[in-house]
Amino acid sequence: MRQLDLVVIVVYLIGIAWIGLRKAGRQKSSKDYFVGEGHMPWWTVSFSVVATETSVLTVISVPGGAYSGQAFGNVELALGYVLGRVVVATVLIPLYKRGGFVSAYQYLGDRFGPKLQGLASVTFVFTRLLAEGVRLFASAIPIKLLLDEFGVHASYRVIIIVLTLITVVYTYLGGIKAVIWTDAVQMVLYLGGALLAVAVLSAHVGGDGYARALDAGRFTLFDTDFALAHVLTSPFALPTAIVGGAIFAMASHGSDQLIVQRVLATRTLREGQQAMIASGVFVTLQFAAFSLVGALLWSYNQGKPFSELGLSSSDNLYPDFILHGLPVVVSGLLVAGILGAAMGSLSSALNSMSNSTVADIIHSFFRTTPSEEFLLRLARWTTLVWATLMAVFACAFSESTGNVYLTGLTIAGYTYGALLGAFLLGRLVRRANEADSVVAFLVTVGVMTYVVRGVKIDVTSGGTTVSQAVAAQWLVPFGVLVTLLVGGVLSLFHRAPEPGGAVPRDEEPAAGPDRLSASSADRK
Repeated sequence: MRQLDLVVIVVYLIGIAWIGLRKAGRQKSSKDYFVGEGHMPWWTVSFSVVATETSVLTVISVPGGAYSGQAFGNVELALGYVLGRVVVATVLIPLYKRGGFVSAYQYLGDRFGPKLQGLASVTFVFTRLLAEGVRLFASAIPIKLLLDEFGVHASYRVIIIVLTLITVVYTYLGGIKAVIWTDAVQMVLYLGGALLAVAVLSAHVGGDGYARALDAGRFTLFDTDFALAHVLTSPFALPTAIVGGAIFAMASHGSDQLIVQRVLATRTLREGQQAMIASGVFVTLQFAAFSLVGALLWSYNQGKPFSELGLSSSDNLYPDFILHGLPVVVSGLLVAGILGAAMGSLSSALNSMSNSTVADIIHSFFRTTPSEEFLLRLARWTTLVWATLMAVFACAFSESTGNVYLTGLTIAGYTYGALLGAFLLGRLVRRANEADSVVAFLVTVGVMTYVVRGVKIDVTSGGTTVSQAVAAQWLVPFGVLVTLLVGGVLSLFHRAPEPGGAVPRDEEPAAGPDRLSASSADRK
């Protein structure tokens, strides 16, 4: 019977590649490859944003966390994320859409100069390589366990290589259109799988199961412990989730090319704003669905610790139910959904890294306007280069120490504050110039490296004191403050720009439709 599940998975892998190539059509320009000529429907872009930020670990860890006592804390986090996306849609997306950009960091180039644009882009591609390489390997762990149940014994390296090869086929040929359409399909698949699991579990536990989970606190939404140490270290404390989560979302969705690129593929500014805000709503619903799965699994397993169920961690709860609690073919579809989560995040990373490399780094070296044919070939080749490097990194990690894994999980804390701070410095401190911004950016990365790695807070619970790291949501606002403070102070040591001097791009008339070509023409 497991052979039917394997057939479903193979059909899915073939079908998703076909859908990507079919929907993408033939790419004619670099702008078509990177932002789909700005013709993508807002709802598909919104689905793609959700799939991009959802990894395999999200799919399996949210139910496990809800089972173990986090309850609906992830939904609380999502409410803060919605607020942050509203700010991004209101303040930052108009800058990108009216400027005709294909990269978020082109705004920094217009406002400050090519040095900061290149620095921000290099920071993005380096940290994305690290984070996505670790995510790719981490995704292979549950996939290997699932395939072992099907009698397919593959090593981590084989899984990584196969996932990368299938994903790079439609990403290389179809560009952002293929990425967005396949992301939309994959989001529907894994979210639909969660809803199907809810239906099956509800039939098993009935109304009494819901009541037991409610009495046990498995539906708790808000963490109202306002002790300072708890607020600073727990991602689920109410101020941390709402305020810190909103600022974190401003960085992740307003200054990270991985997300901004999708919004730039929409037809109009209004549709870009719709896609951004709707993605927050969909993420909230997604977290609610996965949290509900975890709460119902708690009733289904009568609240037994995962160790008593023969599982090594809470992350194995949802995969174990997929394999042993669902009918054949249905379990195959849900495993395909987990594969989809892995491929969605991978394809998005590859295309955005290629975009930033071409638009922000390599393109700055051209003294004349390259042909569209050359730029398109360059875009595809850089996609292959990043795919190869990411797979090599992930394979190497499978035999390395855990330090790289921890670095990958905390990577946002190193860079998001500096990236968002650079954008806000350009908007809020009109005196700041390129030198101010570059120094402020580098100082912030250095300070945040120390904070992430060296700052611990003592938290006392049940008579036991434990040193814990600062919650990730507070790292971003602290990094932003450092950037604004350093950049603002440095701006006081030189003359302010002349009233008739250069005006930042967001105050100029809208640029032409293709900033890749226009920026090169300006340098002739």
